[in-house]
Amino acid sequence: MEMTFFQTYQTEILASLFILLFLFIIRVIAKKLIYKLGKKTGINDARITLISRYVTVTLVLLALLIETFIFGAQLKDLALVFSSVFAVIGIALFAIWSILSNITSGVIMFFSFPYKVGDKIEIHDKDSPLEGIIEDIRAFQLHLRLDNGNLVTYPNNLMLQKAVTLIKKDAIEEGSDAI
Repeated sequence: MEMTFFQTYQTEILASLFILLFLFIIRVIAKKLIYKLGKKTGINDARITLISRYVTVTLVLLALLIETFIFGAQLKDLALVFSSVFAVIGIALFAIWSILSNITSGVIMFFSFPYKVGDKIEIHDKDSPLEGIIEDIRAFQLHLRLDNGNLVTYPNNLMLQKAVTLIKKDAIEEGSDAI
């Protein structure tokens, strides 16, 4: 009697369903925690969505790795694939390290940046100090509106490297009251 695909791989399919369900539950919990943390600390919805996407991509990659083991891939086979892929990615990432450092800084800023949209800050850069109101914090850069009306985009990685002083909390709200 001939066995079907589902009969042959019944154990692997059940394990896969369990792992996918487990990772889906982790994703839902993580998204709720990120949303609560973002709302509690006053972070805008676009940044909350961005960090949630990062978590989702990480869980999908983890699921793919686990699935390869469930369906019988050997560690030596995966080592060959990953070393080849990482060699190519490593060369590509070396070329775009600045972008990655800004993304990483954006994630760090989501969880531990003491300033929020609407705060007036001063960036102590010895070459060109800046003072303005934070309009937006994005994945790669922060948007700072200067007193003269100019909009400056400042890289996230530099925000973590430079000294920053909080001049006025929620300067946008206070400015709108005066109008």
